[in-house]
Amino acid sequence: MRAIFRQRGLRLIFIANLISMLGSGMNTAAVVWYILQVTHSEMALGAVVILQTLPALLMLPFTGVIIDREDRRHVVMFLDASRGIVILVVAALALAGRVRLWELYLMNTLVAAGFWMFWPSVTALIQELTPESQYAESSNFLMAGVQGGWLIAGGIVGFVYNHLHLSGVLLLDFSTYVISIACYLFVRKGRIVVAKPESLGTNLENAHPIDRYWQELREGFEYLRHRPAVTLVGISMALFMGAMLTSGIVVAPLADRILHAGAVGYGWLNSSWGTGAFLSTLYTPWVIRRLHTRASIRLSMLVLGSCVFLAPHSRVLAVAAALFFLMGSARGLGGTSLNTSLMELVPHHLMGRTQNTFYFMGTLLRLVLAYAVAASAHRIGLLTAYGIIAVTYLCSGACTLLS
Repeated sequence: MRAIFRQRGLRLIFIANLISMLGSGMNTAAVVWYILQVTHSEMALGAVVILQTLPALLMLPFTGVIIDREDRRHVVMFLDASRGIVILVVAALALAGRVRLWELYLMNTLVAAGFWMFWPSVTALIQELTPESQYAESSNFLMAGVQGGWLIAGGIVGFVYNHLHLSGVLLLDFSTYVISIACYLFVRKGRIVVAKPESLGTNLENAHPIDRYWQELREGFEYLRHRPAVTLVGISMALFMGAMLTSGIVVAPLADRILHAGAVGYGWLNSSWGTGAFLSTLYTPWVIRRLHTRASIRLSMLVLGSCVFLAPHSRVLAVAAALFFLMGSARGLGGTSLNTSLMELVPHHLMGRTQNTFYFMGTLLRLVLAYAVAASAHRIGLLTAYGIIAVTYLCSGACTLLS
């Protein structure tokens, strides 16, 4: 980890993600809590997740080519600027007391669209800046920044929301995007694009831009057709992402209706998750070296599935927080192991297209899970909703048995 932190570019990316995720974590928690208190419906939270998913379905099949063709640092900065502007507009409306639910839904939809392009871009940038022998440490380093931000957000969001309300949280989130852009500005100089092997690029030199674009898109699919091991790891990642991103629907209802702990209890659950995820960065590289990436993925998904299944049975905040701590720890290990596995298997010039293919699968799954989980929580009960998420995590781990 020290060797990674000594690299200026990676160090700035760590700081950018730590600060950016602090704002994003507070934004997500505050909006979810606000909508639940206004509507008293898990179906409304499910609608948030579904609306966040729809633009990704349109974007992901095509944005991978852009990530592989352009300077990934510039792509990340553009996405941060775009999302920051959207959040600033809604924050102003909230501050004036004029914000409406549909505006919050739209904000989340646009910000999510940026996220689905941001994450494969920054992962590809990290791969680009890291020696092959340090992929596990670098991926863990990236996760440390993300989870560190969520940790701080989870610890303070309940208190911040009670004092600053929705508008204050959104303004804080906007400020974190400004700082993030400043960090990426100094990661390196100039425009740098990953070079494609000459044997793959010469026949496209004089092609029409549209023909070249479709040819590059086909290259990504052709690569996966002949790489079953990569495809299975990607399916595992899609299942993991679908389960993780759907979990937000049922965390606030758990705090509100089972634990009766209010916004502060909701903050404690998020904080426990973030603490576990952040501390996992201390042992994740060691676990990956001992078990290798596939076994690490299976272990993390087993822990996630088991804890998710037990969570709605807890009636005491301390017990639920302990389970969320274990879930966050397993999430850190699982996410790092999946990213490391892809970094090891996928060439640099195909990383954007490969990731986007699996993110597209995860997005489709998220769409289905969002409706199933929200409907189950609203009409049947939280036990069923948590059970669906638990099974999805376990299926993710099972995929790696075949790879």
